[in-house]
Amino acid sequence: MDNSTDNRRIAKNTILLYIRMVVMMLISFYTTRVILKALGVDDYGINSVVGVLVSTFSLISSSLSGATSRFITYGLGNNNSEELQKTFSSAVNINIILAIVVIIAIETVGVWFLNNRMVIAPERLYAANWVLQCSTITFAIGLLSVPYNASIIAHEKMTVFAYMTIFDAVAKLAIAIGIKYYGGDKLILFAVLNILPIIISQIIYWQYCKHKFAECTYKRVWDKKIFKEISGFAMWNFIGCTAGIMKDNGVNIAINIFTNTAVNAARGLAMQVNGILWRFIQNFTIALNPQIIKEYAAGNLVRMHKLIFTGTRLSYFMFMLLSIPIFFEIKSILHLWLGESPAHTVAFTRLAIILTLAEIVSQTLITAQSATGKIKNYQIVVGGILLLNFPISYLLLYWGMMPEVTMIVAIVISQICLVARLYFLRTMVQLPVAEFIKRVYLNVILVTMVSAIVPYICYTMLQPSILRFILLSALSVASSAVCIYYIGCNREERKIIATTLAKVKRRIVRL
Repeated sequence: MDNSTDNRRIAKNTILLYIRMVVMMLISFYTTRVILKALGVDDYGINSVVGVLVSTFSLISSSLSGATSRFITYGLGNNNSEELQKTFSSAVNINIILAIVVIIAIETVGVWFLNNRMVIAPERLYAANWVLQCSTITFAIGLLSVPYNASIIAHEKMTVFAYMTIFDAVAKLAIAIGIKYYGGDKLILFAVLNILPIIISQIIYWQYCKHKFAECTYKRVWDKKIFKEISGFAMWNFIGCTAGIMKDNGVNIAINIFTNTAVNAARGLAMQVNGILWRFIQNFTIALNPQIIKEYAAGNLVRMHKLIFTGTRLSYFMFMLLSIPIFFEIKSILHLWLGESPAHTVAFTRLAIILTLAEIVSQTLITAQSATGKIKNYQIVVGGILLLNFPISYLLLYWGMMPEVTMIVAIVISQICLVARLYFLRTMVQLPVAEFIKRVYLNVILVTMVSAIVPYICYTMLQPSILRFILLSALSVASSAVCIYYIGCNREERKIIATTLAKVKRRIVRL
């Protein structure tokens, strides 16, 4: 396998996805401001928490999505076109069945829970039910699209994602502006209009896959062996997905039970800020993950380990570069962005950033674990630990603690899960754990601590102002870049960076 070609493909896909994210970030920040002003804090919170109720059922689709992506990517790594065709068609069959099951579950359990257990003002229950029904439709469409989207990622064709997510962002901005001037129930109109870009996007994805990838032409097959493999993988992956859903959505519902929709709005805004930053890192991991799985399928464990080590550090550093200035200046950013933000938003955002930094270290490890296909014991242990997020957070909220405590619980549990992942991968893929701890985990902690010194001094010495915001951001980026280069990178990586910068300098001089 040509490693240089693979590296160029990863770099190209990452650049395409980053261009997409720059456009999306600018549009998304403005769109959120418009929506919050149009809906108001309470309706924004209702939209957030009801959407969470539907996405709680998505643990089924999440487990199946991971299984489908793994088997399609693995099939490409083995160059088995016939098996790939059967895998895709079997995945479509499974998704159709699950879509029906989930819709029935939402229309029974979901509707009952919304109307009998959630803390929503009686006069807004009608609108909340509209949000539930519209969210169910978009969820079902997304579930049916899982095999197609998994094929795009497996083939590493990220250009279509770049174009379509820009379309999605522009469509959401148009919807936000539309509801701003609507005289009726804005929340209902917002829920209904959000269905349209989902339908359009998924139709385009379906047609793209059908014409570009041979295996994406559906055939009426029922291969028991493949069905059993995908279902078995999805069943054990279900534990981890359930834990992830309960950590986010379950905790959000618990916050609603013990507080109110305004706190849900604060947490929703914090997660949106963090989510925009996190999607920058997903751009890199989406481009990297297929290579990790393909290297495992080809038996190239040394190359796989190198991708894990380098990928983890680079994704962490990219997030750190963006997050340090936002961590310190989030209050000013929220004021500029929203004007007045709900209480708890600043604390939620800072803790969400710390949580993401803690979880980034595990992302390539999760991909490596999925590549093996042997996830039963892994998911029982790691998924079981992650499931503790919900009961512990629920108890702490019940005992009257501040809602921010739920984030602290998640941060602690994420580190316990990291230890468990390293324990399993030591034998599953012969991962050199001691080397990972030294070259990755301790390395990124040291870089973070040193990088934050200069921004912290600036934050404490100067009064809040536009000047401090600009100065702190500039110093943060400069400090982080220097620390990443001299502390975070090894000699080989510094040489690559120096060579790349020299090429860029020569091109600029020529201009």
